[in-house]
Amino acid sequence: MWLFYSLLDAISDATKDVFSKKGLGKMDEYLVAWGWRFFTFLFLVPLLFFIPIPKLDFQFWQALIISGVFGTITSVLFMRAIKLSPLSLTIPILTFTPVFLLIPSSLILKEFPNVYGFIGILLIIFGAYLLNIQETKGTLIGPFKALIKERGPILMLLVTFIWGITGSFDKVGVLHSSSLFWAISINFFLFLILSVIILLKRRNFKSEIIPNVKTLLPMGFFAALSMSFQMTAIKMTLVPYTTAVKQTRIIFSSLYGFLIFKEQFIKSRLLAVSIMVLGALFITLS
Repeated sequence: MWLFYSLLDAISDATKDVFSKKGLGKMDEYLVAWGWRFFTFLFLVPLLFFIPIPKLDFQFWQALIISGVFGTITSVLFMRAIKLSPLSLTIPILTFTPVFLLIPSSLILKEFPNVYGFIGILLIIFGAYLLNIQETKGTLIGPFKALIKERGPILMLLVTFIWGITGSFDKVGVLHSSSLFWAISINFFLFLILSVIILLKRRNFKSEIIPNVKTLLPMGFFAALSMSFQMTAIKMTLVPYTTAVKQTRIIFSSLYGFLIFKEQFIKSRLLAVSIMVLGALFITLS
């Protein structure tokens, strides 16, 4: 059953991306990021009645503040990235997250990747190279040049780099509370920070949010659903297994991009995405 729940996690996350991109057609990235965090929290908060409330120590609050500050930045950058570029170009860049997670492990913990880890890194880079190969004129570095010209993938690369740094703080938060309690806490904290930012920008919540609730509500629902499926799967098997299966989210997002947003070059991009997912799987299981 863990495989079933992990696949549902991946599909739910990809579906959230669809509603995010739809919302970005009517609102800016700050409002959509706010809606993402607020409605996710709204759907998760009833779970507080079914889980034990942990005693919160200094390490929890420290992790919450650090992860919350960086999480605000990545929430906005994530939305900005998928607003500027196709889903089939931006979402695959998330496979670089395990690559960046290896960097602090190597520098701080002296934990270096084995041969499978290096194979995974090479596969992800090769997949990224193939993402834009049909839009170039056959030069060797053409695909990388085309990818760099797209602002969306560059912003998403920055998101994955920050996630590589903050991943350890999220782990501290989970260890000093629980998985679901941390998910509820971090989404609530991000919602508060984003609310302050929007108010400082003198935005009118009522006139901009209410007309778009039909888009923001399902976005939060599928994000909360994704977290719930992920936590359920984690209880049934090892975390690396669920993480590896979750990478298929990138394939589903690319298919959504083709079917719903009519994005081009889907055949070559699906091949590139599949190679990148395989690379992420190698790194995760190594």
